[in-house]
Amino acid sequence: MPVEIGVSPSRAQGHLDGGDAVPRHYRTIMEREQEADGVTREVLVAVRRTFITPFDRGDIQDLITSMDNAIDQMQKTAKAILLFEVTAFTPQMKDMADTIVKCAELVQEGVPLLRSIGTEAGRLSSISEQISALEGHADEMHDKGLRDSYRANAAGGNALAFFVGNEVYDHLEKVVDRFDDVANILHGIVIEHV
Repeated sequence: MPVEIGVSPSRAQGHLDGGDAVPRHYRTIMEREQEADGVTREVLVAVRRTFITPFDRGDIQDLITSMDNAIDQMQKTAKAILLFEVTAFTPQMKDMADTIVKCAELVQEGVPLLRSIGTEAGRLSSISEQISALEGHADEMHDKGLRDSYRANAAGGNALAFFVGNEVYDHLEKVVDRFDDVANILHGIVIEHV
C-alpha cells in the first residue's frame, strides 16, 4: 500500500512530484548514478596515470569522491522512497529536493572553473558559500518537516507515516550534507592555490 506523507501540491517536475513520477525518476537516478561511478573510475585512473596534474592529486581524489558520495546518497534516497512506496511529499521535502537541485547546479558551474582557479577563485568561493547556506536552509526544512510530521501523525496515531517521513527527511538531509562536503573541498582547493 503506497504511503502518502503530507500534501502533494504541484511544482516543478521531479522525483518528489510523487505519483507515477516516482518510478520513472527512480530509473533515471539509477542510470545517472551508474554513469557517475564510471566517471569517478575514469578520473581516478587518469589521476594515477598523469605525471603532472593541475592541482594536488589528493584534492582531485577528494573532490571526485565527495561528488560521487553525493550521487550515491541521492540513489539511497530514491531507493528509500521506492521501498516505502512513498507517493506524496510534504512542502518541506519538496523544498529540500529543490535545494539539492540548486546545489548540483552550483557544483556543475564550479567544477569547470577549476581550470582557471587563479582568475575564478572569487566565484569558486562564492559557490562554496552558497552551497553551505543552502545546507543550512535544508537543515531548517528538515527540522520543520519532522516537527510538523510528528504533530500531525501523533494526533492521528499514524506512527508508520512518521517513521517513513523521518527516513525520507534524513536521506534528503544527507544528500545536502554531501554537497556541503563538495563545497568544503572546493573551498579548500581555492585556499591552497590562490
